[in-house]
Amino acid sequence: MKTAGPGYLLRLAAVLALAFGVMTIFSGGHVLFGGEAARHAAGAYVGFVLWFNFVAGFFYVAAAAGVWFGRPWAALLAVALAFSYVVVSALFGVHVLRGGAYETRTVAAMTVRCVFWILIAWLAWRRLGVVRGGRERS
Repeated sequence: MKTAGPGYLLRLAAVLALAFGVMTIFSGGHVLFGGEAARHAAGAYVGFVLWFNFVAGFFYVAAAAGVWFGRPWAALLAVALAFSYVVVSALFGVHVLRGGAYETRTVAAMTVRCVFWILIAWLAWRRLGVVRGGRERS
């Protein structure tokens, strides 16, 4: 049985994902395309993390739209984002353990992003997910 709509929590999650996505696109784009001064201000950023976050920002926006309109594919996208953030965070951890330069704020930001997308993925899967209790949802 499909729920009547996304509900308050999912709508809130969609708004937060949209805001977070837009901020991610602008901040990442500023460092990537804003010139030497922007890169210098960013400090010891990790290139692959920066590029991943920038590109992921566009997927935040897509996920936000899907969650807002109650589309089951949005749950899958949220799961993919959560999984991707865990993987990129692990790779970032390897970078740090190998002695690579990094900003402490990157550790905090990646932790927040992981938790954020894990929570949205869990919530979206429960409310919009394509499978529940072994049966496909209609």
